[in-house]
Amino acid sequence: MKVLVTGAAGFIGANLVIRLLKDEPAVDILGIDSLNDYYDPSIKNFRLEEIDKTVKEHPDCKWTFVKGNIADKALIDWIFSEFKPKIVVNLAAQAGVRYSITNPDAYIESNIIGFYNILEACRHSYDNGEDGVRHLVYASSSSVYGSNKKVPYSTEDKVDNPVSLYAATKKSNELMAHAYSKLYDIPSTGLRFFTVYGPAGRPDMAYFGFTNKLIRGEKIKIFNYGNCKRDFTYIDDIVEGVTRVMHKAPERKTGDDGLPIPPYAIYNIGNNNPENLLYFVQILQEELVSNGVLPKEYDFESHKELVPMQPGDVPITYADTIPLECDFGFKPSTSLREGLNKFVKWYKSFYYE
Repeated sequence: MKVLVTGAAGFIGANLVIRLLKDEPAVDILGIDSLNDYYDPSIKNFRLEEIDKTVKEHPDCKWTFVKGNIADKALIDWIFSEFKPKIVVNLAAQAGVRYSITNPDAYIESNIIGFYNILEACRHSYDNGEDGVRHLVYASSSSVYGSNKKVPYSTEDKVDNPVSLYAATKKSNELMAHAYSKLYDIPSTGLRFFTVYGPAGRPDMAYFGFTNKLIRGEKIKIFNYGNCKRDFTYIDDIVEGVTRVMHKAPERKTGDDGLPIPPYAIYNIGNNNPENLLYFVQILQEELVSNGVLPKEYDFESHKELVPMQPGDVPITYADTIPLECDFGFKPSTSLREGLNKFVKWYKSFYYE
C-alpha cells in the first residue's frame, strides 16, 4: 500500500503515520510537511523522531519525508509522478480559528491553493489509463457547523454560514472535493474532526495553552464565561477513525445519464459527548497536580478569568457519529480524564525529564 500523508509532522499526521507503520504490513509512506513556525517546531521534530523510531522497529515498511509546501504545485506534481500514491490523506492545513482573523493569507495558501493542487494531482493520476489514486481522504473540521443551534451536528445539516475564514476554507474543501469527485470520478471522503487533543498536540489548543500559562503563573481566559461545551476527541480515536475510513473508499457508480455519481462521503469524528469548559479545566488541573506538574497548594481560582465569547468561537460542538458507527463499526470512546492524563504525562516528560 502506497500512502501519501500531507501534514505528516502535524499532530494527526504523525500519529497516523506511526499507526500505519505499526499495523500495515510493508506499507510505503511518503510524508510531506512545511515544518513552519506557526507553533514550536521542536514538537514537530519530536513527532518526526517518533516516526523514525517506529520505522526502525518495522524494517519491512518504507518511510520517506519531504520538506515542502502543498501550495507548491510543481512539488506536488513531482511527488505524484514519482511516488504514485494509491491512497492520499490530506491533513496539511493552516489550523486555528483565531489566527485566521489576523493572518488570512496563510489559510488561502494552504487550505485553498494547497488543496486544489492535491485535487489536480489526484485527477491527473488517472492520465494515460493509469490506475491512479483509489481514495482521497482529507481533513475537514467541526468549525464548518458555525453557530448551528441544532445539536448534535449532523453531516446532513446545512453548513452555509461559517463564522471564521478557517471554517470557510474547510467548507470550501468539501465543495471542491465534491466537484472533483463528480467530474473525474475521484473517490473522496472528508472527515470533520472535533477538538482533537492528546500528547504532543498543538500548543495553540486550549488544553496545551492553559497548561503553559498555569505553569508560568499567568491567568487562563475561559471564554463565554465558562458556558462553552466542546466535543473533545482523543488523538488515538481520531487516528482509528481515519485508518478505518482509508480502507473503504466510496463506491464508484454511474448514473442514468451515463456520468459518474460522485463517489463522495463526509463523516464526523467526535466523542459524541460534549464537556463543559469549566469541567474540562477542573480535570486538567487535577491531572496537573496528581502528576506532579503543579503543586497541590496551587491556587487555581486566582488564575482563572471568565471572559466574553471571542470572534469566530461557537458555544458548543457536538458530533453525531451514527453514520461513522454504522459504516465502520467505530465510535470514539476515550474519556476526558484518561486523555488529559496521557497528555500531562507526556508534557512532564517532554519539558521536565
